[in-house]
Amino acid sequence: MYKKGMNGVRINTAYGNIEQYAKIIENTREIADIPVIFDIKGPEIRLKTKKKIHVKQGDIIQVGFNDEEISFNHNFYNQMQVSDKISIDNGKIKTQVIKIDNQKLYLSVISEGEISDGKGVNMPNKQLSLPSLSQKDKDLISFATKNRLEFIALSFTRTSEDIKKLKHMLHTFKSGVLAKIENFEGLKNFEEILENADGIIIARGGLGVEIKPERVPTVQKQIIRLCNQKGKMVVTATEMLESMIYQQMPTRAEVSDVANAILDGTDSVMLSGETSIGAYPIEAVCMMSRIAKENDLLVKNQVEDNKFINISDTISKAIQKLCQSMPVDKIVTLTRSGYTAGMISRLKLSPQIIAVTFNGKVKKQLELVYNVYPIKLDYHLQTDRILSVTRKLLDLNLLSKNNVVIFTAASQTTKAHASNLIEVHTIEDLLNAK
Repeated sequence: MYKKGMNGVRINTAYGNIEQYAKIIENTREIADIPVIFDIKGPEIRLKTKKKIHVKQGDIIQVGFNDEEISFNHNFYNQMQVSDKISIDNGKIKTQVIKIDNQKLYLSVISEGEISDGKGVNMPNKQLSLPSLSQKDKDLISFATKNRLEFIALSFTRTSEDIKKLKHMLHTFKSGVLAKIENFEGLKNFEEILENADGIIIARGGLGVEIKPERVPTVQKQIIRLCNQKGKMVVTATEMLESMIYQQMPTRAEVSDVANAILDGTDSVMLSGETSIGAYPIEAVCMMSRIAKENDLLVKNQVEDNKFINISDTISKAIQKLCQSMPVDKIVTLTRSGYTAGMISRLKLSPQIIAVTFNGKVKKQLELVYNVYPIKLDYHLQTDRILSVTRKLLDLNLLSKNNVVIFTAASQTTKAHASNLIEVHTIEDLLNAK
């Protein structure tokens, strides 16, 4: 999958155990210098089942809150009412509560399907009071920090407080925190969540149950546009090439869906069941990569030139003006946190952005950012950083002597988000001048 275009690995902790997660991390790091996204469940409701159960319309199923044959992973018994609707597996199975008794919900099946362990549960138009982090989540966060994972994603993010609590648990560990937007409450509080998260995952499966399915494409575009405006990474996910779980070729509608997410301005597109339980994981990655390559160069800038954000924001827009007024082959940004690379990336410029960092974690995090080629180089102790980086990039064949290159970096400052230097060079002239 890596050879065919995989840029990162997501671990869904709704399934599996610590030993399996550790093996996935070990395998990933053995084959590639790419990030791992550790997806913890937070207030997400899931089913726990002993075995797969096929249910038909009219069946009555009992679901408990402890360790019954079918149970929920959170206890919300006292918050339920008769006639509440409960959807299972991204709305594939719809049920209605007809009885509440003895710590069990009795559900009447409206649409048939197969219930299996770990399937997601949605309750449209119902807000439940659930902890943002369970004890299991806290144990998994500890595991993620010990293994120095690049990203932690919080499922069913509802408010900015959910993100703040997760970041507080991480203390000084600089894992990127991604908010998964997949319910009505998260959508309602999106702008506050975006301010506090390091990136967003649009989890369209849950979102398409919590809001009307026909609203999902518009909401997706709005979320991507706002993420681009702020220079925050955004990943579009769920059911992208769903048919490839069972067949070698996707539908044309699925290909269009992936392409449109890319044209909207998403940084990354994510496969789920296609590569976890699907019969054709390599083919799915190959197809996703082909769609991305075909459409990447057609992406247009949607960032509005509004009020001042910070120095890096202004620098990125100055680079945009330079690219519009002169031929530019590459953009090289010397970045400590990856922030300026993201701010330049959001503008969807044609030249490739080479992000040079001395931080290995930042290098991996930038693997998922649009049009960024990240590389780890120890340049920060050099007296002439730009010349030193140029020579190393020439050795790696990432630059050539006839290239016109825009360089940006932070100079004589310790502040965050403060890239304050732009230099424009023809590489051959730069080398001769020194």
